[in-house]
Amino acid sequence: MASSDPTRRPRPGPWPPAPETTAMPSSWARRTGFKPRFSGETNGSDSSGQINVAVQRPKEAEPKVDLESGRARVPSAANGGPEIEKNPVSADRDQSVKKRRETEGTARSAVAPGTNGQIRSDPPPQPPKPSRGEEVVDVLPQSIDDEGFVARHTHMKYELRDTPGLVPIGLYGFQHYLSMLGSLILIPLVIVPAMGGSHEDTSLVVSTVLFVSGVTTLLHSFFGSRLPLVQGPSFVYLAPALAIINSPQFQGLSGNNFRHIMKELQGAIIVSSAFQAVLGYSGLMSVFLRLINPVVVAPTIAAVGLSFYSYGFPQVGNCIEIGAVQIFLVIIFSLYLRKISVFGHRIFLIYAVPLGLAITWAAAFLLTEVGAYSYNGCDINVPASNIISDACRKHVSRMKHCRVDTSHSLKSSPWFRFPYPLQWGTPVFDWKMAVVMCVVSIIASVDSVGSYHASSLLVASRPPTPGVVSRGIGFEGLSSILAGLWGTGTGSTTLTENVHTLAVAKMGSRRSVELGACILILLSLVGKVGGFIASIPDVMVAALLCFMWAMLAALGLSNLRYSEAGSSRNIIIVGLSLFFSLSIPAYFQQYGAIPNANSSVPSYFQPYIVASHGPIRSKDGGLNYVLNTLLSFHMVIAFLIAVILDNTVPGSRQERGVYVWTEPENARSEPAVAKDYGLPFRVGRVFRWVKWVGL
Repeated sequence: MASSDPTRRPRPGPWPPAPETTAMPSSWARRTGFKPRFSGETNGSDSSGQINVAVQRPKEAEPKVDLESGRARVPSAANGGPEIEKNPVSADRDQSVKKRRETEGTARSAVAPGTNGQIRSDPPPQPPKPSRGEEVVDVLPQSIDDEGFVARHTHMKYELRDTPGLVPIGLYGFQHYLSMLGSLILIPLVIVPAMGGSHEDTSLVVSTVLFVSGVTTLLHSFFGSRLPLVQGPSFVYLAPALAIINSPQFQGLSGNNFRHIMKELQGAIIVSSAFQAVLGYSGLMSVFLRLINPVVVAPTIAAVGLSFYSYGFPQVGNCIEIGAVQIFLVIIFSLYLRKISVFGHRIFLIYAVPLGLAITWAAAFLLTEVGAYSYNGCDINVPASNIISDACRKHVSRMKHCRVDTSHSLKSSPWFRFPYPLQWGTPVFDWKMAVVMCVVSIIASVDSVGSYHASSLLVASRPPTPGVVSRGIGFEGLSSILAGLWGTGTGSTTLTENVHTLAVAKMGSRRSVELGACILILLSLVGKVGGFIASIPDVMVAALLCFMWAMLAALGLSNLRYSEAGSSRNIIIVGLSLFFSLSIPAYFQQYGAIPNANSSVPSYFQPYIVASHGPIRSKDGGLNYVLNTLLSFHMVIAFLIAVILDNTVPGSRQERGVYVWTEPENARSEPAVAKDYGLPFRVGRVFRWVKWVGL
């Protein structure tokens, strides 16, 4: 067997190896010359990252034809190398060798080295191209096969521009949103009670979130990045929302705290969203992209999921037999039963969260009906201050968290309600809260950049151009302005969990996401839907969040697969970012804090009132608020450390795993890329003069 070392490669013989510059990669990262040794990009049987050539392999009957361009696509080997014909006496072999040599000469003239030694490919100057395989090939590693990221985008049942029919699109679109149910509904179930809102208020906010998510997703698929990505209330905005809700200035409010705090949140979200829109449409995002790499995205997003550990299981412990069972069910469905298919669908993997919720909810309902949580002389509706019996005082917490009939939101919700802008009142603008949200909008943009890249590898012909990314971020800012006007309590951004859903459901058609968004809008108009969701017991919400936040942390770290995850440089950067993202905020949160100083704030929300006791105490109270609050956010610390270290510590582009974006010249020269990301209805003409937000 020939050695894979390019300096010792033998002369072309009976099976000449392909030139190094035209080797077929298995991902966009490897397409730039990336040969990972540690990150899992290699074949499962070969951990070295080198291209292995088998001694004998059957010849393909005929090459796969790309229907988009009418050109043959060269199939790739298992480890990213070309399929090499092994018949030495075949007449086709001589012809393929001749074409490969001609291609080598053309490709070498079209490939220029990028920064840090990474190879950047440009299109050949001549229109006739011998094979599309040298340009658009495998986009994902072939070693991951089931619940993760599939081997090739051709393994998707439907790709970006496919339109299989109304019925399949409707079914897949509905299941897409159903599988992401937790990401869409859990944030209102946390922040509305924290604001002092009632179950009816929670129902209204849930309906508003569903409406805004459907509208912004629909608009984003047409005028944003055009990738099949769901827009919704991201967990990135949860920590700053809780920090604003628990600000000292709101602790002494009397009356309807919910509406007053919601108007403050709306003002902060509108200002930060305008800042994000300017960041995208001004072209600054294209410059900012140079600083955002997998080594930056991974710890930043992982810190978002890890930062809520104090809320998760402590809440589950209020009714351990309900919350723990739900966690175990979701784990069993998503891991142990993930390969079981029913009618060709892995229902346990796709619907792990809604199935676990339904089963646990049904069990809790039966326990409530048979009287398992009923105690003589105790009434859950009696305020705790009026309870005289010690036995009732002992059981009131258990009754409150274990029973499923404590919420009356379903009965009190109207059948029809149309969410409208400014439904909570005129937004209130406070510069301190607006600055906090502006910084968080940058973190949300970093999150979206990772989602754009990962989803494009699954469903599109190429990754988006920097202009398309900027356009997507700018439109996310406009979407968040709508979220602020309608009053969802958080900004609207791309949901990171969407990438996992795309890979599992294997439905990459943007039409399915658009139809699902329309279904979501219709459901939001039915008030009983919001009331039903708002009636989910708190323990079940916490149990679902334990799984969702764990998934978010894992999805963040999965970005390291584009880099050399085993590199000591990357290990140290990611390790420092994660550790200090937990340790530094703990210092700010614990500095000068008096335990139980404010009994009106639950213990799991105590870390978010740091603005009143943080270590930064200058003469400017507003500056103290901003710095103490921002430096108590885990994701902000992780981002600052990662972006500084990754962009100052020397490292090659291959080692850093720099995200590869399609060059605008390549995008304009390839019809498939133009159709993937081009704006519809001739809207693209408006952006022709704005080069930094187009193809």
